[in-house]
Amino acid sequence: MEISTSILNVEKDNCIKTFYNLETAGTDYFHIDVMDGKFVENNTTELMLEYTEYLNTITNLPLDIHLMVEDVFSYIKSFLIFEPNNITIHYEAAKTSEELKQWINYIKENNCKVGISIKPNTELEKIYEFLPYIHTVLIMTVEPGKGGQALIPSTIDKIRKLKKYIIENNLEVDIEADGGINLNNYLELKNAGCDIIVAGTAIINSKDFKETIKKLKI
Repeated sequence: MEISTSILNVEKDNCIKTFYNLETAGTDYFHIDVMDGKFVENNTTELMLEYTEYLNTITNLPLDIHLMVEDVFSYIKSFLIFEPNNITIHYEAAKTSEELKQWINYIKENNCKVGISIKPNTELEKIYEFLPYIHTVLIMTVEPGKGGQALIPSTIDKIRKLKKYIIENNLEVDIEADGGINLNNYLELKNAGCDIIVAGTAIINSKDFKETIKKLKI
């Protein structure tokens, strides 16, 4: 599995050093959790814009943008200027399928990969029609909006079901999981068919970034 390290809980005073240490430790992506205080409770917009600007100047590692916002289109435009590898938008933020398709097309037209994220209670079947047009499905394994939550076990079955559907329909879509992932449960996600895991607290709070990332990649 590839590792996308969430920088949500990185301390601002030491952020540049932490970003450097994460890169040298072998993270595959920097995961940017963008929240607007409306779609989810917390508001991280200013901090994530600041961190993304830093990263854009000090690293060549791909940026993995996760938008947990209501005004999706304006946020897409705000983060496209950083030339990220991937922008993930929430299925639940779209009022219609047509609106979601417009966001998908706009992101792809700007030479960026696109992902769709779904909350733990959203049925997988609702996003099947979009799978041929996207690169990643981000399965939220906790309720979005806060760090440090425990992984919801039923979401692992959702990953397993999605993997089966992707294989049966010969689709080229990566499965990413986000929320409550640590050294105690990452193998369950891998065995279910996960391609990328988002880990924040498990890495940032560990004594050795490199060792933790190495174990998560096994």
